[in-house]
Amino acid sequence: MPGNTDWEALVPNLLKAELKRKGMTYAQLIEALAEIGVDEKEANIRNKLARGKFSAAFMVACLEAIGVREIHLD
Repeated sequence: MPGNTDWEALVPNLLKAELKRKGMTYAQLIEALAEIGVDEKEANIRNKLARGKFSAAFMVACLEAIGVREIHLD
């Protein structure tokens, strides 16, 4: 990756790309998160991804919920 990477933009874009790759909507993400015991509202998820600021724990929970076992940063 280039040295001038916008790290704050990379993280939400990575999560959005994984959702798109799995063909999942935010509503489906909420259902998948609920199945693993994470309670989120659609508005909260939209805000988190729009702001691009959320915890690593939230990111990992989302990846687990949608079945992502590995991510590639290149």
